[in-house]
Amino acid sequence: MSVVPVRSSDLDALEVSWFAALCSDDYALLGVPDPSLRSSWNHCRDIALEAEAQGFRNILCPSSYQVGQDTLSFVAGCAPITSDINFLAAIRCGEMQPVMLARTVATLDHMLRGRLTLNVISSDFPGEVADSALRYRRSHEVVEILRQAWTRDHIAYDGEIYKISKISSDPARPYQQNGGPLLYFGGYSPDALELCGAQCDVYLMWPEPKAQIAERMKAVHARAAAHGRVLDYGLRVHVIVRDTEAEAREYAEHLVSQLDDEYGKIIRDRGHDSISLGVAHQTRARELADQFGYIEPHLWTGIGRARSGCGAALVGSADQVLSEIETYRKMGIRAFIFSGYPHLDECRSFGARVLPQLKTCSLPEAYGRVPASTPATPLGVGERR
Repeated sequence: MSVVPVRSSDLDALEVSWFAALCSDDYALLGVPDPSLRSSWNHCRDIALEAEAQGFRNILCPSSYQVGQDTLSFVAGCAPITSDINFLAAIRCGEMQPVMLARTVATLDHMLRGRLTLNVISSDFPGEVADSALRYRRSHEVVEILRQAWTRDHIAYDGEIYKISKISSDPARPYQQNGGPLLYFGGYSPDALELCGAQCDVYLMWPEPKAQIAERMKAVHARAAAHGRVLDYGLRVHVIVRDTEAEAREYAEHLVSQLDDEYGKIIRDRGHDSISLGVAHQTRARELADQFGYIEPHLWTGIGRARSGCGAALVGSADQVLSEIETYRKMGIRAFIFSGYPHLDECRSFGARVLPQLKTCSLPEAYGRVPASTPATPLGVGERR
């Protein structure tokens, strides 16, 4: 299987991340609501603290205006109670005026002392159903304005959607040097690949057969190369890891043992991305899976019966899951965002069985976004780096 060039070609470690269930996505049994696992500040905070304690290097904080916690407020709340883990905060392009978003992001980055990364989402506004091309043009402009705010003395932009007169970027300078927070992005349409190739740093994928993932990486690389850029690649996937493969597969079956498929469809349809091309690919993977839900020997699609978005899990013993991760690494994947149900329990399981055997890194540190020796200090008016 051919490997595309990656930005981190000299990096022998992986960014291994966990997932904060901000969007009402935690279950002991899929599709069976559990009040103790509801999306509250306390529960999601505990997931973040456990991920840090286990040694995960980043944590994805998703966003939805339909259910759950507010992403940026949650990340701000976690800043003073964590010290090592990065936060991959989802930002929905266009829902906040770009200059105000730049200032919010910069404030968060200072609160976290450089531990901020961003997941760019090209979303509709609440209640809006916009043309895909318009959404991606809007996202292009938002990211271009963010980069001006993070790297220039002034912001001045004359776009199709946003027109901004020359204003000082002082309030919007981030803690991180050399370009501000890394931008992660996931999307499957041609417009999505163009946005990622032109603007972002890490292309995130959902689980599919490896041959399809390889083809998707080639397509994204081609768009990045057209802009003179090279990206890194990431995989967002659930995990069920146990001492033996039989135990892992048994737990997978247990997880969906009380799932009503009609209720599962309601859960899927409430997701903001439920009609996206990426979700269609996850649905197709379930349709092609065997009678037990496996589309590859250790890739189980049962999760997607009650979840929009990422809908498959790596299932197996620690050695088997490690082997799968190594195969992905050889393909050029450098960032992994794992999750499992319930999130606290599976975080501990993966942290004990798999994480100690992986060499991990923080991609922002690997890219020099945070000074290696003396930490940056908040900017005062007129200061420059």
